Amino acid sequence: MNTTHYPHWPAGLPYAFSTPETSVYANLEISARRFPNRPAIIFYDTVLSYAQVHAEVLALAGYLQHACGVRRGDRVLLNMQNSPQFIIAYYAIMRADAMVVPVNPMLMTDELRHYIEDSGAKVAIVSQEIFPRTEPLVGRSCLAHAVVATYADYAIEPTDLNVPDFVRAPRNVPALPDVVAWKDAIAQRQTPRPHEAGPDDLACMPYTSGTTGKPKGCIHTHRSVMFNAVASPTWSGPVVPDHVTLAVLPFFHVTGMQSVMNAMIYCGAAIVVLPRWDRDAAGQLITRYKVTTWTLIPTMMIDFLSNPRLAEYDISGLRRVSGGGAAMPAAVAQKLCDLTGQQYMEGYGLSETMAASHVNPANRMKQQCLGVPYLNVDSRIVDPVTLKEMPPGENGEIWIDGPQVFQGYWNDPQKTEEAFAEFDGKRFFRSGDLGYMDDEGFFFFTDRLKRMINASGYKVWPAEVESMMYQHPAVQECCIIAARDAYRGETVKAVIVRKAGSETTAEDIMQWAHDKMAAYKVPRMVEFVEALPKSATGKVMWRALQEKELAQ
Repeated sequence: MNTTHYPHWPAGLPYAFSTPETSVYANLEISARRFPNRPAIIFYDTVLSYAQVHAEVLALAGYLQHACGVRRGDRVLLNMQNSPQFIIAYYAIMRADAMVVPVNPMLMTDELRHYIEDSGAKVAIVSQEIFPRTEPLVGRSCLAHAVVATYADYAIEPTDLNVPDFVRAPRNVPALPDVVAWKDAIAQRQTPRPHEAGPDDLACMPYTSGTTGKPKGCIHTHRSVMFNAVASPTWSGPVVPDHVTLAVLPFFHVTGMQSVMNAMIYCGAAIVVLPRWDRDAAGQLITRYKVTTWTLIPTMMIDFLSNPRLAEYDISGLRRVSGGGAAMPAAVAQKLCDLTGQQYMEGYGLSETMAASHVNPANRMKQQCLGVPYLNVDSRIVDPVTLKEMPPGENGEIWIDGPQVFQGYWNDPQKTEEAFAEFDGKRFFRSGDLGYMDDEGFFFFTDRLKRMINASGYKVWPAEVESMMYQHPAVQECCIIAARDAYRGETVKAVIVRKAGSETTAEDIMQWAHDKMAAYKVPRMVEFVEALPKSATGKVMWRALQEKELAQ
């Protein structure tokens, strides 16, 4: 096990620690006992206390068990945007001893059919703007019941914030068999059976697309979910109930779910919820509720700091700004530091690790760096072909062993077997991501195992080129892909969003790049676009651009 990063370990923190031997639901129950009157959720100036949230969780859990027949180990689909209902539904499903199947609210009917049929979900908890895409599947698949939530039910206090129309929309739940409005389900106040789920019961199953085939469910128990729910706030410490976090990352995705929602519930802290990214609303909420912690992705921070109204907001109270998914451009990280004194804490994780496996230590943060294997984690860089461990500085696949690693892929023993490998007597998860470790034990991402440009035998890692391209003063966003080349086989192409008002040309970009990087990395082609395609979590969908290029 590598220990070269230990000299930079957070002061006073052990290298490994024990997590509670309870279900994840128990974290909410305990916080509600400790801090019944503290704000748990703030939703467009409507505040819900821990006691209120817990009471709603119990009522919904009782409805799931008694009206919908949910039993221990059953899967329940959770399909909505960030909202009080998402948090309540998540914990209610666990209180009912069932497994949460969180899905992207952008999914269409045919896509949802796969998630429902693959997981065997018998109940769906859905928001009303999404329900028309779910309704055709109720009663026509294994899905037998649907609970439909209206966001406006929890946005009741007057506010001067910009509340989107889909949040303001009044309740409009169709009268259909086996479909019930959220408010009606809660109003029954059914008492759930005694809670049975323990650390090794099924808890949550996020789906991951991978590189090929249909999305696969990542099986997580309460033990693996609990680990990062506790480790995340412990690492950046101290664990106190006085934190206020801004929830802008989607809860259906593991980073928003764990580092924001579950971590704050464990602490008894307040969660300021935004269903959709809005840089002005974010600035107003940070100022109004004295937000102390903020987990986000680089595209959000780029947009936030480019806001002409930025000076109107007081963001000086931020005590931790963190995230992952992509490297934060150095210029953007520096501007954040100048304004708040906060260094952006980068981390790394996957659906298979239920968020973080690597994080930068607060006392030694490196830019464009995944960080170090954190609490209880052993991670290696391994040659994906020879399966030999690589020395510092050498590129290979990132392998991970830790308590947050998933149990396997749902109903897919072959993919599960392929995802793991034995090494040094441990069962490591093969991430499919490429990277290297420096002499101090810090890990750096180079690219996906499948994403590499081979230009005349020279290997070009797109993420590395993208990071450099962000130094160009005219580049707002950039994605590097491979283009066919009769001579080189493949060549480097840059798809760029220019900053407002810029008239820089493709020739300007290529000439600048020639002065900044090795010739084989320089984009030989530049395409300017209005926007890059992004997933619901804000990540640039490089595969969509790559497939479009290769189809030409």
